[in-house]
Amino acid sequence: MKFNINQTSEFARNAEIQFERGNIQTPAFMPVGTNGTVKGLTVEDLKLTGSEIILGNTYHLMLRPGDEAVRDLGGLHKFSNWDRPILTDSGGFQVWSLGDLVKISEEGVKFSSPYDGKKIFMSPEDSVKIQENLGSDIVMAFDECTDYPSTYEQAKNSMELSMRWAKRCKDAHQSQSALFGIVQGGMYEDLREQSLKALMEIDFDGIALGGLSVGESKEEKTKILAFMADKLPKDKPRYLMGVGKPEDIVEAVRYGIDMFDCVLPTRNARNGQLITSTGVVNIRNAPYKMSEDPVDENCDCKVCKNYSRAYLNHLDRTNEMLGSMLSSYHNIYYYQSLMRDIRDSIKNNKFANFLKDFYNMRNLEMPDGPI
Repeated sequence: MKFNINQTSEFARNAEIQFERGNIQTPAFMPVGTNGTVKGLTVEDLKLTGSEIILGNTYHLMLRPGDEAVRDLGGLHKFSNWDRPILTDSGGFQVWSLGDLVKISEEGVKFSSPYDGKKIFMSPEDSVKIQENLGSDIVMAFDECTDYPSTYEQAKNSMELSMRWAKRCKDAHQSQSALFGIVQGGMYEDLREQSLKALMEIDFDGIALGGLSVGESKEEKTKILAFMADKLPKDKPRYLMGVGKPEDIVEAVRYGIDMFDCVLPTRNARNGQLITSTGVVNIRNAPYKMSEDPVDENCDCKVCKNYSRAYLNHLDRTNEMLGSMLSSYHNIYYYQSLMRDIRDSIKNNKFANFLKDFYNMRNLEMPDGPI
């Protein structure tokens, strides 16, 4: 992996991450392909949206069909027919979400499969091996996602465990893939700084911020992003895990984040919520039953060019599969268009203008922050 910065605007960066399977322009949004597919979209459609990288889910693919099965079938790229880069999460967040059903120790985690109840143990070494079996281009270190809220002592113990696991992941990593470490520490700035220092000493290819999409307030999230902005390494990609509202992405770019992922655009699409340049359109609402307008008059995707709000309202109300597919396509297309606009504005030294237009179109007040 190679990382080159093209242009900056205060902390915001436009860069390129180079892989053998293709290059990624940043800031970049990664659609989430939990089970080896981004729900409702073919590979061909994903490419038409402008997606250059997707995320695969280690936890779910390990359980079904199994990482060794995917390996024997040629890896996740061949298996899913996606020939561009793939980042795989470590499985730590999914294990954390099991709550009381998981037992965490120094060695790793024990949990039961939600599919057949089988007892499973996963160590940091196992997580790396599973991701390498999948053929990931970016492997994520296995971490413990810190609970929110947590006491200082709880956050400290959790962070220190994640750092010991991070070292084990580095030692276990054998493939040519990039390996990213994950900063933890809850809402405590000094713990975040200690975590980053430990990761820098281990020397990862990229740095992710974890534990910032677990129920904290927007103010708390921004506080951590602002604190970390001038401390994160300038020569490595920076990835904010699981944060996906358009406003949150734009704000994180202001603090120097390069990469994002979230299930929000496809999950919301399946629930009748379409993301537009002016905000969220709940296509199930009665006023859209007879609307001949496109979902977003500022969008040039195939959905907005060819279908009305009334038609999408009808598909949603009748539970037609096509409704979720078209809505998912539009939402992912919108996200990729948003990222392209952000990149172009940074490249052309017009990021400040982009921010003003973005918030004005949503009738929102622009938060204070770097420009």
